[in-house]
Amino acid sequence: MQHKTPAPAPDVSLPDTTGRRWRDPSPADAVRLDPATVFAGGERNHHISNTAYPIAHDVSWGPYRVKRDDHAGVTARAFADIDDLSLYVHIPFCETRCSFCEYTVVSGKDLDDTAAYKDALLKEIAAYGTLLDGAKKHVHGIDIGGGTPAFVPSQDIVDIVRALQQTFDCGSGNGGGISIETTPKLAAAEPDKLKAYVDVGISRISMGLQTIQPDLLKVLARDQNGIEHHHVAMQNMRRAGFERINLDVMYGFADQSDESLAATLHHTIGLGPEFITLYRMRYKLTRISHQAPRATATLVKGHAALARSVLEAAGYVASPGKNTFVRQDIRDPATSLSPDRTGTSAYLTHRVIEGMPYLGLGLGAQTFSHTTIAYNDGAVGKNLLPHRRAIEAGRLPIQDLYDLPRTQMMAKFVAVAFYFGEIDRQAFQQKFDVAVDDAFPDEVAFVKAQGLMHETMGQCGTRPALSLTPEGARHFAGVIALFFAPSVQGYLVDRNPETATDMDKARRQALRIAS
Repeated sequence: MQHKTPAPAPDVSLPDTTGRRWRDPSPADAVRLDPATVFAGGERNHHISNTAYPIAHDVSWGPYRVKRDDHAGVTARAFADIDDLSLYVHIPFCETRCSFCEYTVVSGKDLDDTAAYKDALLKEIAAYGTLLDGAKKHVHGIDIGGGTPAFVPSQDIVDIVRALQQTFDCGSGNGGGISIETTPKLAAAEPDKLKAYVDVGISRISMGLQTIQPDLLKVLARDQNGIEHHHVAMQNMRRAGFERINLDVMYGFADQSDESLAATLHHTIGLGPEFITLYRMRYKLTRISHQAPRATATLVKGHAALARSVLEAAGYVASPGKNTFVRQDIRDPATSLSPDRTGTSAYLTHRVIEGMPYLGLGLGAQTFSHTTIAYNDGAVGKNLLPHRRAIEAGRLPIQDLYDLPRTQMMAKFVAVAFYFGEIDRQAFQQKFDVAVDDAFPDEVAFVKAQGLMHETMGQCGTRPALSLTPEGARHFAGVIALFFAPSVQGYLVDRNPETATDMDKARRQALRIAS
């Protein structure tokens, strides 16, 4: 392809003294691409050029897939020298599958399986505890996500948290902070669950409002979580003892007006949460992916600018490109990695800033080490059976495991780092034994020359970072693509969103799974 240049990619040209066994890059990852061309490809494909890295697994990661017989050995090796990590627990159950959902979710018709799923999950925790010598792994944060974790019996959550605390070194028992997710309907109807969470050590809760527009809620199959539940839900969470509440709001829907988004934001602010997180609608793998062409880049960027303006006027702050806003009057002034400063959970704070490894447990969960990324059984078909069968067979419930070269792990690091709109220089150097400028010399020169990124002291005020400018945040899709591995960049450069069929294929798959 004409956009490729003969200069070698980072794995080929840079020294490495970390002692980590990086996989050699494939030919497609051993070249460099012109930054201006990549930037244009990312902007053109703004619906898929985002933090959900990688894109086109078969093309970009296919060469690095590990055989199933080697899963346990490669996983044990990858985590052997890792002392500090976080934990993610996936509870996949939901009453209904929202139309905007791209994640591994099992609908309410399978709720009879929740007890069996919990038992399998407890066995999975025990298996990793044995394989990785869990008592020696220091946990810095635990996220319980979904699906809707609050949909299952509260005793299930209590049993899972206690199993984690008994298997891993969770310090004082809270694992550096435990976060869980709920919905307005559940938080309003079942206050006893909320109290059980606090009693077991869960200190942060996140609730998805998404929008208050009635007709849009109906299109999204979200109409059971309307505005009538919001105030009662907030009261119940406060009475249970939660002092760290995050509310999620979505934007960038094809049928969402500026007035609708502003009304949702003003309503959300009025509920008084400590944190508000904005999520852009990502159409891939959803039942409404056919709407993507109508959600133009102009509409999406306009929504993002409007949301930031409304939140900042109300005293919620976030750096350019960051999607979680912290209420300024409670913002932790300490120059640390405090979740009260970033607004995100302890798990996500350490993952985003430091690239801290994490172990994913449950259906379709993702695991991340310094050299590998794994996806658990059930991710593709959104089906409980593969996960359960793997546990019953006495093997790790891993569907796909990738032993990756440094260039791909750098790309994953930066993609996640862009949740906060910046690359922490110290963390990147420590993880990859190379400076950001040496790993991406042409790309860093490009973003600085174009006014897209600049030098700051980062989220914590004392750690140098390469951060998005307001202009860079407006061109998020193009900037983030600059740090992707060459194989993924090539895919974006060559892909024409007007003729591409991958979104249609993903929608058919989502509809088939949801039916």
